[in-house]
Amino acid sequence: MATRRVWRHPNEFKRMAVERFNNCENIVALAKELGIQRRLLYKWRKSFEVANAIGEPVPPNAREGKLRKELGDVKRLLAEKALEVDFFRSALQRVEARRQQSSVAGEKTSTTTSVA
Repeated sequence: MATRRVWRHPNEFKRMAVERFNNCENIVALAKELGIQRRLLYKWRKSFEVANAIGEPVPPNAREGKLRKELGDVKRLLAEKALEVDFFRSALQRVEARRQQSSVAGEKTSTTTSVA
């Protein structure tokens, strides 16, 4: 049975790695350059964030910030489109209701029947 080696990195190395991680675009390349696993960078960052919770928070990395901004933009656009769909759905319901009312009275409709 193979034994696993437990590597201990000094706190200075961890802090340097997290600082580079926060300003890095390509996290996979950084992990390869440092010779560590990518998930270890995330673990270290989380531990430094917890340790710095009382003090100044650790800024998110550039890629994560861009993705969060893009996600916010997509959510905003989705909400706008949902409002538009609701508006047009209610407008269509009103038009259909008017068409049904005028056909009940025996009058000629002002709009033609749509073909779906």
